[in-house]
Parts: sequence; C-alpha cells; structure tokens
Amino acid sequence: MSASITAEAVPGLDGRRARGDASRRSVLTYATDLVSVEGLDGLSIGRLAEASGHSKSSIAGLFQNKAGLQLATVDAGRAVFMAVVVEPAREHPRGLPRLVALMDHLIEYSRTRVFAGGCFFAAVSADVDSKPGPVRDAVRVAMSDWYGYVEAQVRHAVDAGELDLDAEGIEVLAFELPALYEQSNARSLLYGDERPYAIAAMAMRDRLLRAGADAAALALLEGPRTGR
Repeated sequence: MSASITAEAVPGLDGRRARGDASRRSVLTYATDLVSVEGLDGLSIGRLAEASGHSKSSIAGLFQNKAGLQLATVDAGRAVFMAVVVEPAREHPRGLPRLVALMDHLIEYSRTRVFAGGCFFAAVSADVDSKPGPVRDAVRVAMSDWYGYVEAQVRHAVDAGELDLDAEGIEVLAFELPALYEQSNARSLLYGDERPYAIAAMAMRDRLLRAGADAAALALLEGPRTGR
C-alpha cells in the first residue's frame, strides 16, 4: 500500500479536516480576543475552554499544550493584523500613499476594537518582552516584520521624493509613527476615550508634513472618522 493516503481513499477525510479546521478557527477567534484583554500569560487550555465553550480535550487535541496554543494564537493574531491593516494598504502605491494608509488602518484597527482589548500585539508584547522562549521569538518576528515594513515605506517615500529625510531621519520617523499609534491605543483603553486616536492622527500628519510630505497626500489622517 502507498505510504500516502489521499482524501479519495478515505471516505469522509475531507469532511473531518474541514471540521477540524473550522474548530481550530473558532477556538483561535476566542483565544485572540481573550489574549488582547488578559494577555498571553493568562491563556491556558482550561481558561480557553471556559471562555469558548469548547471542551479541554478538544482544545488539547488541536494544540497539544499551552505553548502550542500560545504560538497558534500569535499566528492567528498576526493573520488578522495583516488582513485588517496591511493588505488593504497594499492597494495604495508603495511609499507615502501606502504609509499613510497603513497608519490610518492601524488607528482604525484599534479604535473599532477588532480585538476586544485593542491592539493584539500591544497586549502580547507586554507579556513576553522579558521572557525568552519560542513564544517571545514569534512575537519578535511579527513585530520586526511590521516595523521593517513601515520603515520600508518611509524609504520608498524618500526614494520617490515624497519625503525629505536622511538615513537617521528615516529611522526616527519609522520609530515615531508606530509609537504614536501605540500610545493612542494604550490611552484609549485606559481612559475609555477615542480622543487619543485623533491626537495620534494629528501628530502623524504633523510629523509627515515636517518631513516634507505634500499635505494633499495626508487626507486619510484628517478624517472624517469618529473622534477626529
């Protein structure tokens, strides 16, 4: 008998896989939302079973152990971030138009509470930043990719003549823009107020203007949005 078994050779295999994938997606939806509020340290098979209504045995069967569950949750959070923030921005030309779209989508991702606790990666970074291991490594890779992507758009904007910055200025701007967002996310959660998002958008716009951006290219950071 062949070592490989196709779905056609095993009746119902595709159906079982589909059900397993659906269960995994459902559990991870609860997991990412839970982590955004309670952090990764609070995520366990038992806690997730309590929150989601799935049995401990079914969750253990999907993820094996707490570390496997945490890693899968980080991957799921990253996938949502890519779908909500990054992919829509790719409809804009790279450089300043894409950079502005990224910042706009980023603010909206937190403001509209895609995750109940605001920014998923703000929550998990605070949990793992001083705890070496595979989970921190996964978070670091995701964050490094994001920060690197923002910096790449700043560099493209400079190369296209859309911004006027030297090498140090590129690095500083790529640091400042996400930092403004991260502070708005934190303050909005703490105070239950949308005003920090408006302030962050205004500060981003001001910083880009001072970097040489054409005001007409920054319309997304002016509104109209709730709270701006």
